[in-house]
Amino acid sequence: MIPVNEPLLDGNELKYVSECITTGWISSAGKFITEFENQWAQYCGMKHGISLCNGTVALELAIEVLDLPRGSEIILPSFTIISCAQAITKAGCKPVVVDCDPDTWCMDVNQIEDAITPKTRAIMPVHIYGHPVDMDPIMELAAQHGLTVIEDAAEVHGAEYKGKKCGSMGHISCFSFFANKIITTGEGGMVLTNDDRLAEKLRAYRNLCFQEKQRFLHDEIGHNYRFTNIQAAVGLAQFERIEAFVERKRDMAARYSRGLSGLPVKLPVERPWAKNVYWMYGTVIDEETKLNAKELASRLRSDGIETRPFFLGIHEQPVFEKMGFFKGVSLPVTERIARQGLYLPSGQAITDEQIDYIIEKVKQEFA
Repeated sequence: MIPVNEPLLDGNELKYVSECITTGWISSAGKFITEFENQWAQYCGMKHGISLCNGTVALELAIEVLDLPRGSEIILPSFTIISCAQAITKAGCKPVVVDCDPDTWCMDVNQIEDAITPKTRAIMPVHIYGHPVDMDPIMELAAQHGLTVIEDAAEVHGAEYKGKKCGSMGHISCFSFFANKIITTGEGGMVLTNDDRLAEKLRAYRNLCFQEKQRFLHDEIGHNYRFTNIQAAVGLAQFERIEAFVERKRDMAARYSRGLSGLPVKLPVERPWAKNVYWMYGTVIDEETKLNAKELASRLRSDGIETRPFFLGIHEQPVFEKMGFFKGVSLPVTERIARQGLYLPSGQAITDEQIDYIIEKVKQEFA
């Protein structure tokens, strides 16, 4: 079986992890944590990097430290992973969803202004599958209405919007370093910000709000969301090769696009203002073929090819229906691509020969 994603761990990962073990620095302190936080923040163009145990926690803590009033509304795309809306509801806020652009699959920025109400406090743009959101209109709206921008950059390591790194444009931005991400630490996440006050709160809240002068005296309730030195060691080794990783992602996407061109399938795009890193190589099957993504995935699996379906829209998730959200909401683009979209194997460890085999098998399904 060709896995949908397999990380590449053939750099200094073992060397750095071995150093953690031989020195005993295996937990939530150590030089690799500081180095990884500083280097990632600098690479993305932000002042502070606060590492955390995963990307979901990064979203949750980013919202928590904003101290938004309960019932505040946060606008986000429906086409995204549940972590985004879950983080909003956990903070006692209300997710307000908009549809996605049919070409980039990122949020349709033209729908945001109509979704703003007196209760709106933030916008959460989510860069999808490696392609950036059109950020300028979002930042302009945020400035006009006094809103905070929480930038979800989990899927766009190294991607750029008009020459700026994704994760550098929001007031606060969140990353995941899960095993399938371009830079991985196995599990892990990070929040970036230029705000000194927010950075201080983030560091305190991730570590049970311990105090420097009297460790076990607590003025606030925090969390154990700590990152480990071992994870950071892996991340730092990965980061050393980020440009090569991004180049490889773009090369494999070009290979897929050449091979699949002409089929009744919509392929990823790259807007003139974007640098797409093609985190996952997504495809959307034309409805006229009478073939949906689930059926194609089953057929490819029988050929030894693992795939993943696209996200199911947040507004169609049963858990949020039970909570009383999104009654009567219909978002046609999100609903269509959720049923017709899947992504093909595109991890760092995939070979060109495997990509060519996948292309051949996909072509056979449309012959």
